[in-house]
Amino acid sequence: MSKKQQKKRRGWPEEPEVLPSPVVDNHAHLPVLDDDGAPVDEFDVALPPGEEPLTTAQQIARAARTGVARILTVGCDVPSLAGSVALAHAHPEIAAALAIHPNEAPLHAGVREIAPDGLDPAVREHHALALDDAIARVAELARDERVVAVGETGLDFFRTGDEGRAHQVRAFREHIALAKELGKALQIHDREAHAEVVETLLADGAPDRVVFHCFSGDVDLARTCAEHGWYASFAGPVTFRSNDALRAALRELPPELVLVETDAPYLTPAPYRGHPNASYVMPITVRTVAEQLGLELGEACQRLTANTDAVYGPW
Repeated sequence: MSKKQQKKRRGWPEEPEVLPSPVVDNHAHLPVLDDDGAPVDEFDVALPPGEEPLTTAQQIARAARTGVARILTVGCDVPSLAGSVALAHAHPEIAAALAIHPNEAPLHAGVREIAPDGLDPAVREHHALALDDAIARVAELARDERVVAVGETGLDFFRTGDEGRAHQVRAFREHIALAKELGKALQIHDREAHAEVVETLLADGAPDRVVFHCFSGDVDLARTCAEHGWYASFAGPVTFRSNDALRAALRELPPELVLVETDAPYLTPAPYRGHPNASYVMPITVRTVAEQLGLELGEACQRLTANTDAVYGPW
């Protein structure tokens, strides 16, 4: 391993100061196991020697200590679907959201193009399953009472090229229909596709509760969300020094449409950018959101929790 690679290995952040009122992590990816008890995916965030991935129990305990009382874990590929539901049944603090991620949809459809980001397609064994069958698996499991949302689904034009976009749109529309059929919230992944996501939602008719997960839009998209009553969920990037435009979009939203999340183990807030993320770190993001909304911290926590319950119901 090169010195450059070694420098990228950063450990778990310190636990931040506890929040004055409990909040909910609206979107995280907790580790899941297969039927034999083996990890579905290896932990893909590099840790320094001697540091290990946190187990689900450790993550729940740390989160509780900092004021993050509940976690919505997201299974967005076929191997993680059943395990995410199992986690939600095993831990009362956890609920699940399920979907086929927009970058997974073209792979299930047989698309093998190099993405606009220059990366080769990450084809795995489960991509042999047809896209219709993968979505059918989501539909089967999403009926479970511990699944409170369909997602993350949507469009990602950063990671998918021209050939794959039609399959992303088809999958997105199927998930929209499923959320409406089940009466559950829809969590949207939107990357460099703001106009197309809005166009699809309006053309098909959005579900009653829509969440733009890890909101990355501008003031115009924030105004569109406010107009239609769609929720925007903010993650670690809202704390990054360079993201003035994202903070401006946050300020454009009414507080009753704002949620907060980690997208753990990714998108760790400043000053821990580049470190592995977990729900216990979310109070840093909550403090930034409160400041931008002009709310006292305790009031912001109560508002964020009320918003989460309005979208998913308490669990």
